[in-house]
Amino acid sequence: MSKTIAVIPGDGIGPEIMTATLRVLDALDCGLTYDTVEAGMIALEKHGDLLPKATLDTIAKHKVALKGPLTTPVGGGFTSINVTLRRHFDLYANVRPAISFPGTKARYEHIDIITVRENTEGAYLAEGQTLSEDGEIAISMIRNTRKGSSRIVRYAFEMAVKKGRKKVTAVHKANIIKTASGLFLNVAREIAKEYPQIEFNEMIVDNTCMQLVMRPEQFDVIVTTNLFGDILSDLCAGLVGGLGLAPGDNIGEHAAIFEAVHGSAPDIAGKGVANPCALLLAAADMLDHLGMVEKGTKLRHAIRDTMANDRDHVTPDLGGKGNTQSFGEAIAKRVKA
Repeated sequence: MSKTIAVIPGDGIGPEIMTATLRVLDALDCGLTYDTVEAGMIALEKHGDLLPKATLDTIAKHKVALKGPLTTPVGGGFTSINVTLRRHFDLYANVRPAISFPGTKARYEHIDIITVRENTEGAYLAEGQTLSEDGEIAISMIRNTRKGSSRIVRYAFEMAVKKGRKKVTAVHKANIIKTASGLFLNVAREIAKEYPQIEFNEMIVDNTCMQLVMRPEQFDVIVTTNLFGDILSDLCAGLVGGLGLAPGDNIGEHAAIFEAVHGSAPDIAGKGVANPCALLLAAADMLDHLGMVEKGTKLRHAIRDTMANDRDHVTPDLGGKGNTQSFGEAIAKRVKA
C-alpha cells in the first residue's frame, strides 16, 4: 500500500518528536510518503497566519494528517488552531485512548480506557458568548444537537464492536443541565438499544471523576460531550502517567488528524529529551485508521517492549537515560525485528 499523508511538525518539541516518529514509521515499511506543511508559530512568522490555506488544502487533499503540538498565542485575536481544524474539517469524534505502559510513575496498572468525545459543539462555541459592558456578567451558551449527539454515540458503539470492547458508559449532567445534557443522554439511551451485545450504563460526570480515581477498571469506553470529554480524557491520561503517553485522534467523514495532545513544551525544545510516545501512539492509531492494523499493533508492542527492556534508551521523564532520538531508534529496531 502506498499512501501520502500530511505532516505538521509543530512548534517547540514538535519537530524533534516528529522526526523520531517518522523514523519509526519508515522502519515499519508502511509505504507512507510525507507532504510536510506548516502551522502554528512558525507559520505565523513565515506566512502571517497560524493556519495557512495551503496547509488546509494539503490536509483536504490527503485526508489524513499527523500533527505535532502547536502553539496558539495568548491574547485576543487568535483562535485555537486545534478548534479551527476540528470545525473546518468537521472532525466530530475525538478519540483518546489511555493505556498503561511499564516503567511509568502511574498509580495504576492494566488501565485500558477509551474516551470518545464530541468534538464540534457543546460548550466550546465561540458564538453565544457575551460579556456585559460593565464586565460584571459573562454568558456562554451550550448547544448540543440531536445530530451531533447521535453521530458521536453511534461512533462509540461502532468502535466498541470493531475493537471487541464490552461496555460503553455515557457520561452526562442531565440531572442539572436538563436540556443540553438531557438531549445527549436520551439519544445515548436510544442508540444503546441497537447494540444489545454491548453493555451500556450511564453516569453523572462528577461521579465519573470520582469513580475513575477509585475504581478505573470498571470503565471500558466512555462517550460524552465536548467539555466533559476534554476534562475526562486528561484525567484518564493522568491514570497512566500523563499526557506524554496520550495520543489524540480527530475523526470526521472526510478527514482525520492524529496528534500528540500535550503542549509544545518550549522550555525543553532543542534539548533532545522530549518523550515521543504520544505522537508514536497517535501514529499507531493512524495506521489502524488506514487499514494497517497489524502494523499499528506492532508499533504499540515495540513501544511497550522498549519501555520495559531498554531503559537506557528511554527518555528521562520515564526514568530512563536516553533522549528523543535514542528512544525512537530503539523502537525502530524492534519494529524491524
